[in-house]
Amino acid sequence: MSETGTLQAIWKKRAHGGVMDAVDEAVLEAQRGMVGDANRGLTRQITMIEGESWSRVESKLGVTVDPSARRANLLVSGISLRESRGKIIQVGRCRIRIQGETRPCQVMDEAHPGLREALIDGWGGGAFGEVLEGGTISVGDPTSWVEDHASDNS
Repeated sequence: MSETGTLQAIWKKRAHGGVMDAVDEAVLEAQRGMVGDANRGLTRQITMIEGESWSRVESKLGVTVDPSARRANLLVSGISLRESRGKIIQVGRCRIRIQGETRPCQVMDEAHPGLREALIDGWGGGAFGEVLEGGTISVGDPTSWVEDHASDNS
C-alpha cells in the first residue's frame, strides 16, 4: 500500500441539504467528524471523492461540473478510493477508517442530468469513514494508505 496522493479540496456542509463551503483547512475530531459540518457525529463522519474518478465522469458526460456538487467533505487525488472498505487513509496527520462506498443519490442529477448514473461504477461516488485520529487538515496535505497496527494486537 505505497500509494500516496494529495488533499485537493475541503468542503463543509452548513446544514443537511445545504450549501457546501470551500475552506482551506478544517479540524477533524476523533469519533465525531469535521468540526462545523452538519454531518458531524453521524455514521458518515467524513466523505471523500477521488479527483481522477471525478475527471473520468466529467469526460464521460462531456461537461465540467464543480466537484463540490458531489457534496463530499474531501477531494483527494493520486490515491484510489475504490474497494477501500476497512482501510485506513492518512490525510495530513489525521487518520480515517473507510467504512464503505458513498452511493450517489438523486441530488447528483439536480447538479447535472446523468451524473448519478455516471458515478455508480467503481466507487465513483466516493467513500465515507470514521475519524480515528483527529487534528487540523489543510489543502495540499499528503494522503496515503497506512497499515492498521491496532489490528496486529488482536
